[in-house]
Amino acid sequence: MQAANRTRELLVALFLLGALLLAPPLLIIFNKVVRIFGIPMLFLYLFVVWSVLIALVAVVVERQDNADDLAEAVAETPGRQLEQATGRPTDA
Repeated sequence: MQAANRTRELLVALFLLGALLLAPPLLIIFNKVVRIFGIPMLFLYLFVVWSVLIALVAVVVERQDNADDLAEAVAETPGRQLEQATGRPTDA
């Protein structure tokens, strides 16, 4: 349960980061006539921010899936139980 809360917090933080990076004051900074590799700087900035945000969300969600799979594997192991407070295996 604690991992789910951590994942939710990270996703909210990524949303806020995305909102900050795509806010008009920052977009105005990159809205120049300059071209990088033939691509207008604003379009390049938007594409890079969008790509990085998607990659970060994928990392956070994949990490949660791996933690869930590990918890299920430990819970299915005979003679092992998970503590309710920490979610870690015990030798009880």
